Amino acid sequence: MTNIAVLVSGGGTNLQAIIDRIADGSLRACRVRVVISSKPRAYALERAKNAGIPGICVERRRYSSIDDYDAALLSVLKNYEIDLVITAGFLTIFGKSVVDEYPDRIINIHPALIPSFCGKGFYGLTPHVRALEYGVKVSGATTHFVSLEADAGPIIMQKAVEVEEGDTPESLQRRIMTQAEWVILPETIRLFAEGRLRVDGRIVTVLPPPADD
Repeated sequence: MTNIAVLVSGGGTNLQAIIDRIADGSLRACRVRVVISSKPRAYALERAKNAGIPGICVERRRYSSIDDYDAALLSVLKNYEIDLVITAGFLTIFGKSVVDEYPDRIINIHPALIPSFCGKGFYGLTPHVRALEYGVKVSGATTHFVSLEADAGPIIMQKAVEVEEGDTPESLQRRIMTQAEWVILPETIRLFAEGRLRVDGRIVTVLPPPADD
């Protein structure tokens, strides 16, 4: 069984996608053990409650240093014996202690095709605003392992989504969520849980399933 922690700051739509895929059997041998929010009123906590999952708020502003914040996060993660950490719209940066404790075991979902429209400050609607300003014809979503630099860890999966005429940042955001994020994040989790992700430097290789599958 792969014990998962999902770190959130907002509505938790990707959290819901994970919960739904576990419920329908697509994610076998996986369970969300805890949801950690950086904001006390994040709707993701309500989603966790509705699914019978413990929800905990760990606010950055309550800690005097990043080291103290890391220690608080690690305390929760270790208490729930977490194997895999998912950051899904988690807008609070944690530090070296967390990254070092979970090497190649923290996965982020980003609403753009990295290396485009990513890095510090590219969250919420911003990637979609910039994509439309730039005039790209294709955007999408990326899953990647987390490193200390924002959105710079090894890429696992990407899925492209066409930009349509008349798109607004909101309509593009919604289509990328439904057509890309909610597809590749559960699939990435499944591959991790099956031990099929091999990391070599910046390159992630998806291994074939066992012969008896």
